[in-house]
Amino acid sequence: MSTRPARLMALTFLLAGLGLTFWGLYIPAKAWLAQQLLENAWANSHATQAVKPWPWADTWPVARLGVPGLGISQIVLEGAAGNSLAFGPGHMNGSAGPGESGNVVIAGHRDTHFRFLPNLEVGDRLHLEDARGTIWSYRIAGSEVVDSRSTRLVLLGQSDSHLTLVSCYPFDGLDPGGPLRYLVHAVLEP
Repeated sequence: MSTRPARLMALTFLLAGLGLTFWGLYIPAKAWLAQQLLENAWANSHATQAVKPWPWADTWPVARLGVPGLGISQIVLEGAAGNSLAFGPGHMNGSAGPGESGNVVIAGHRDTHFRFLPNLEVGDRLHLEDARGTIWSYRIAGSEVVDSRSTRLVLLGQSDSHLTLVSCYPFDGLDPGGPLRYLVHAVLEP
């Protein structure tokens, strides 16, 4: 093999490797950066009304989710659509607000913001701070894997005050967006 084709092949492999490395780091980096911008918007939301984290955002911070036992603190966005979930956990439209009677449903991606869900155990405490600064404490009551094609009405039809965290399942799966969901159920503490 002559020198020129060998160099061209080496350069091609180098660029492909750099491209794959960049792509592998892009999603976690975007999730981290979004949480930094959301922290600022959250702080400003306490002083005024809902503040968008960046000018073109179509969502805004509505709560802060904390898991003290794992050192987790994340800003929760309004809406659980893909455009919100790319930047942080999302509060599902139609579910209760923090501290309200009913089920507060928060969704997050399994490979970024909610990758910690498998580490939660029954009895662990979760905190949910609302936009007024009130902190609501919840205790984990259990977890389960469900089929998303038959779960929506169950999630929204609850009358007790509790919190449900939702993410895709399995956590190490290669096929994103399948029908299985991992749910963590927590009960509001008095």
